[in-house]
Parts: sequence; C-alpha cells; structure tokens
Amino acid sequence: MRQKVILVCEECLSRNYTTTKNKQTTPERLEFLKYCPRCNKKTVHKETK
Repeated sequence: MRQKVILVCEECLSRNYTTTKNKQTTPERLEFLKYCPRCNKKTVHKETK
C-alpha cells in the first residue's frame, strides 16, 4: 500500500510538496531536487516523518 509523504526544503525547511511511496519497495527516505518558491531556486527536498 502506498503512503503519503511530505517533502521539506533543506535550506528554508518549508514543506512544499507531497507525494506517495511504497514503503515495502523503498524503505529509505526519498530525496529530490525540486524548486522551492520560498528560496526561489532549486534545492534538495527530503522526506519528513
């Protein structure tokens, strides 16, 4: 079953994006390079608890 996860910007710590993931196939935390509107640039976004 897929679960909702929230992605948070590493620089400003704002919660910008949500996505889903399958916890059985990817137990580690997700990490994406996405645009942050608050920083006004592309930054690393990591999954929060």
